[in-house]
Amino acid sequence: MERVKLNDNLEFSRLVHGYWRLMDWNLSNEELVKLIEDVYDLGITTVDHADIYGNFSCEEKFGEALKIKKGLREKLEIVTKCGIKFKSDKRPENKSHCYDTSKEHIIKSVERSLKNFNTDYIDVLLIHRVDALLNPYEVAEAFSKLKKDGKVLNFGVSNFLPSQFNMLNSYLDEKLVTNQVEISPLCLNAFEDGTLDLMLEKRVKPMAWSPLAGGEIFKGEDERAIRVRKVLEKIKYEVSANDIDEVIYAWLLMHPSKIMPIVGSGRLERIKSAVNGSKLKLTRDQWFEIYVASRGIDIP
Repeated sequence: MERVKLNDNLEFSRLVHGYWRLMDWNLSNEELVKLIEDVYDLGITTVDHADIYGNFSCEEKFGEALKIKKGLREKLEIVTKCGIKFKSDKRPENKSHCYDTSKEHIIKSVERSLKNFNTDYIDVLLIHRVDALLNPYEVAEAFSKLKKDGKVLNFGVSNFLPSQFNMLNSYLDEKLVTNQVEISPLCLNAFEDGTLDLMLEKRVKPMAWSPLAGGEIFKGEDERAIRVRKVLEKIKYEVSANDIDEVIYAWLLMHPSKIMPIVGSGRLERIKSAVNGSKLKLTRDQWFEIYVASRGIDIP
């Protein structure tokens, strides 16, 4: 598995294993340990979490697995996110659905995540969503304290537009190492709104959530999904892929910004498909055929 260097002290596996739906997989702690180890054996060492996933339960579930297998945590790069609140029996103090990027909330969220994961450090902390009330001075202070205390080693953001990324980055001593955004053959925004251009300019490697468009590429019945699926099926045969998801991963990985797709499945065979896709090579013609199919009109 290719390794991606995010800074002098941090590398990710090119593919990232996502745990958004962990609680839906109905795994025992022992089965989860086995899955983590099997995915690690495929070369995927980076895992993606958020405090809110699974109604504030996924981090703790993952931490229970890490507690079972001594030394497993040190093999992984843990990414988690904070900044979203909603009403939940797990968070009775939350009064509404809102964003909170205050210094107090960021630090409190990290303390909770450390406890959940049964670890004393997080490799990368992301601000989950753009907060209209985000005070960059407070975020910078929180990041600085967490870094100084050794509780978070690196910082990034998720779903930030270029101007928002630049604004926050300008206040930080420790520069942002990634921006996790939605990218798929059915979501081209990052290609067209300057997000990936900025990543290239800043030499920052982006992460891609929902690279398979939440399954819409496989089952969507709207005109766009059908059009894209038809092209993917065609290219699947041209490159001898097993399924169209392999073609999708190859398409994402071809971009020069070094997109790191998040594979959000608990089924090992689906994760292996992503690994297979990382070994495929598309031509420029094939890449643009998928791009144009998604646009619905030819490029200028």
